[in-house]
Amino acid sequence: MLNRWLAVCAAVAIGVLASPAVVHADNKVAQISKTTKLSPLRTDIWVKSPSMGGKVKVSVLTPQNSSGPRSTVYLLDGADAGEDVSDWITKGRAGKFFADKNVNVVLPTGGAGSFYTNWQQRDAAMGKPQWETFLAKELPPLIDDRFDGTGRNAVIGLSMGGQSAFTLAVRHPSLYSGIASLSGCPPVSGPVNESYVRTTVAKSGGDATNMWGPFGSATWDAHDPSRHLDKLRGKDIFIAAGSGAVGPLDLTAPHDPADGPRSAVTAAGSALEIGAWRCSLEFAATLRANNVPFTDGFRLIGTHNWVYWERDLPEAWPTISRGL
Repeated sequence: MLNRWLAVCAAVAIGVLASPAVVHADNKVAQISKTTKLSPLRTDIWVKSPSMGGKVKVSVLTPQNSSGPRSTVYLLDGADAGEDVSDWITKGRAGKFFADKNVNVVLPTGGAGSFYTNWQQRDAAMGKPQWETFLAKELPPLIDDRFDGTGRNAVIGLSMGGQSAFTLAVRHPSLYSGIASLSGCPPVSGPVNESYVRTTVAKSGGDATNMWGPFGSATWDAHDPSRHLDKLRGKDIFIAAGSGAVGPLDLTAPHDPADGPRSAVTAAGSALEIGAWRCSLEFAATLRANNVPFTDGFRLIGTHNWVYWERDLPEAWPTISRGL
């Protein structure tokens, strides 16, 4: 009788695990509502998300030659994230880089200025997105079920997304084996770092008080990776940034005249990267002082530009792929 009861329990458990991956939130279910295969290596899905209050478009890249279940890499955009497709696809050539890597690559769209976090209050410009719940709870089981995932994950972000990658990792440490920030600012505490975040959110028309509360509040501390370093121990960590110095690549980088003169765009990119450089060095020093191992890709030349992030990705991969 005991063996029969155990067999029934096992069958139920297997049935739950084998059923279409869903997540319950407030008695509602996250589901893939639409799938479009754009190429042999790219599929776009629309996820009906209870936490986000609607459908979220996500692109998924799969490898040319896959074998067995695959681990998954989540790629997060910066503050100017594309609404219809991730900048990692249109500007970062992620499809080309990952084509021969036996991993799934997940690229959410529409996260501009949001820090991929759960907002506390509804904002006039941003609404009340719940990105953390979507990315860390609702989406992973759906990806694993539909795209043969192993449950092993890494998260890589640039600029704003670099901060988000580390915050997601410390708040959900069992979910990610590797974390990378490219030209990001992982720590958010203190007047300078908090102002950096607030300025980034304001660029998209939002008010970061609606995101994490007033200056110096406990919620800011809760989203600061430098205050939760024990959650990063044992992870494969990569941090990169340029000094802000202009180099030859800036002179030949793709340039949209609608953004203004190339000289002005380069100057702005230099200023942004100087801030990311300072903040990333600060975070690296904190990791080192607390004996948290990491690999760095700090560059003596480089501005806040895709021509550098496209080159940072291959530098980050040997570190990030170790645990996948």
